[in-house]
Amino acid sequence: MATFGKDDTDIVARDTVYQGYYRVDRYRLRHRSFAGGWVGPMDREVFERGHAVGVLLYDPVRDTVALIEQFRVGALAAGRSPWLIEIVAGIVEEGESPEEVARREALEEAGCQVEDLVEIADFLVTPGASSETVRLYCGRVDSGAIGGVHGLAEESEDIRVFVVDVNEALDWVGNGRIANAAGMLALLWLARERENLRRRWR
Repeated sequence: MATFGKDDTDIVARDTVYQGYYRVDRYRLRHRSFAGGWVGPMDREVFERGHAVGVLLYDPVRDTVALIEQFRVGALAAGRSPWLIEIVAGIVEEGESPEEVARREALEEAGCQVEDLVEIADFLVTPGASSETVRLYCGRVDSGAIGGVHGLAEESEDIRVFVVDVNEALDWVGNGRIANAAGMLALLWLARERENLRRRWR
């Protein structure tokens, strides 16, 4: 079976067709075919929003997680409630490491300090239409004083932070109350690694 990589594509043209809060680029390209030869040329738009970091805030002593709830316009456009339960997350700014983003966002969105970080995964979100990647971490926190409303006013953030038992959070994944990929992946990872983390961090 053929194994293809970036060198098996031919980008004929690339133009920015929209630049606002986010950016949309149009590609004219072709790529090698599994059957031999080439597919295309074709036109495709790519949504450019940057790369993100998410961190699941876990308290191994209380066996709880700190989650956030905030408004998401994409959920509104999809016909769902736009207030989603999520994990802390943010976009990587120029010059920042993913670990720095995880710690910064924990402070901005949940008002807490992360003591230790363990990487969970690094994945493409919607590769058919976007270049965005998300790197997930689990961060050790003391959830005793976590709560309230946080976020940056200049970014129109209105973020409710709350603490919940891990088993209840996992039930929310199962019944669809938590329905975003980063939150689901992080919590399902925690279900597998929970006891190892508790031994390591306690």
